[in-house]
Amino acid sequence: MVIEPRPSLIDEPGVKAEGGGMHTHVKEGHRASLTRSRVSPGADVSFINQKAWVAVSNMVRATDFYEGKLGLSAVEDEADGSRVYACGGGTSLHVYASRALAGRAASTLATWCVTDLDQVVRELSLNGLVFEQSDTAGLETNAQGIASTSDGKIAWFKDPDGNRFAVEQ
Repeated sequence: MVIEPRPSLIDEPGVKAEGGGMHTHVKEGHRASLTRSRVSPGADVSFINQKAWVAVSNMVRATDFYEGKLGLSAVEDEADGSRVYACGGGTSLHVYASRALAGRAASTLATWCVTDLDQVVRELSLNGLVFEQSDTAGLETNAQGIASTSDGKIAWFKDPDGNRFAVEQ
């Protein structure tokens, strides 16, 4: 079943994705880049779109979080009960039930780049999203959960299962 997407704070119209792996950089006004990777001699693999797979323990709770708090729009409901959320630039999150794997990733699963991080954090916080606090040297966060780095600003949050995500400017 395909569901029409609705606008989201972290899925801005006209924003294209760049990058490879699960760390998706989205930058306004940029064309989607093609990352070329040589996986074996003579093999040339192009990665155009990417999909991050996110294991959760409870799909009802996950739907409340990803749609209600994060503001993503489901674009597909799969037969197995999983959901696909469009994230801009041809990228997406595929959220599926797996109690055994939920919350086990040690790193950030996906990062959305936005043009006004302060506004996005403020509005997502009003939706009930809680941003992580850090006092790690070089990554100290302010009261809103935003860390300033030499590359810009970033704020991390977790879903109900402890899967870590970020928004970045």
